[in-house]
Amino acid sequence: MKRILIFGMTENPGGIESVIMNYYRHIDREHIQFEFLCNSLKVAYEEEITALGGKIYKITSKKRNYFAFKRELDTFMRENAERYAAIWVNVCTLVNIDYLISAKKYGISRRIIHSHSAGNDGGGVKKIRHFINKFRIGKYATDFWSCSEDAALWFYQKSIFSSNKSKVIPNAIDLTRFKRDEPLRQRLRKEMGMEDKIVIGHVGRFHFLKNHHFLIEIFEELAGRNSRYHLLLVGQGDLENEIRELVSSKKLVEKVSFCGVRGDIENLYQVMDIFVFPSLSEGLSVATLEAQAYMMPCLLADSTSKAVKVNENVEFLSINKTAAVWADEIERMLQIPRDNLVNKLSLSQYNIQKQTQRLERLLLEDE
Repeated sequence: MKRILIFGMTENPGGIESVIMNYYRHIDREHIQFEFLCNSLKVAYEEEITALGGKIYKITSKKRNYFAFKRELDTFMRENAERYAAIWVNVCTLVNIDYLISAKKYGISRRIIHSHSAGNDGGGVKKIRHFINKFRIGKYATDFWSCSEDAALWFYQKSIFSSNKSKVIPNAIDLTRFKRDEPLRQRLRKEMGMEDKIVIGHVGRFHFLKNHHFLIEIFEELAGRNSRYHLLLVGQGDLENEIRELVSSKKLVEKVSFCGVRGDIENLYQVMDIFVFPSLSEGLSVATLEAQAYMMPCLLADSTSKAVKVNENVEFLSINKTAAVWADEIERMLQIPRDNLVNKLSLSQYNIQKQTQRLERLLLEDE
């Protein structure tokens, strides 16, 4: 059995965490087993990871205590590195490459860096450190993965991007879990009091890149046109209280539902009429793939990787357009019949059943 050390799981069950878990649930765990190195006190999907045979190791985060982080990371690698065939580091920026540096120091031969973002995840010092490490990463990583070509271009130098060590690993989803069920949709809408509502959906952490402030502007415009509009916000994050205050200041509290992190997110997709995603930057959104599986219209910012579009129910709009223009497009898309739309996801690269086989080959060094 090959053991792979994974970094990328936090306390928030967001996009990266979902990608890792989608693959972990489907790999052949008799031949490949994941173990997780984390720097948060709580870890998303912790019980499920343990049930699947995975182990979780926790060290202090660099942000919380730099010296404790360095000491604990060094101790962990010194005592455990020889057990692993590879380390797979999943991140949105190159701000912290210490895991790869330590893995090389203690002899983990395969060191995979995986880009999950196509744009800046912070400013100031973080932006500078990302830029510097973009030129250093080739010294410490052996494999350069990304969720899309856009993410690879932002993360890696051209010499790396064009090499055979650079590979796009799609954010695949389980299509047996995410699929439209009309009787279930009607039952859930009734239970949630949404029978006569036009439900706008959004799934994403409360982070500046997800652009919730603009989303609330768009919804305010829609609510002023028709009282039936309702907004579902699924996720958690540092900006949640700020967005709650914004919603309250606009007197939209009764029209906006903060759903938090849900284990039954597939049910919330059933309730939605349209998925709206005005993200400032996005590598390849898992939530957008999931929303497409329900054949609902999806309106995305043009800053989102175009590779995410599989079905004809997806449109892109400039983030520089006004909230009124976004509202116009939402209303137009809601009028488009979807009965004749064909769901192409099962035949695409985003089908987890297909992509897991490729991931296994890569981790077993057969591709």
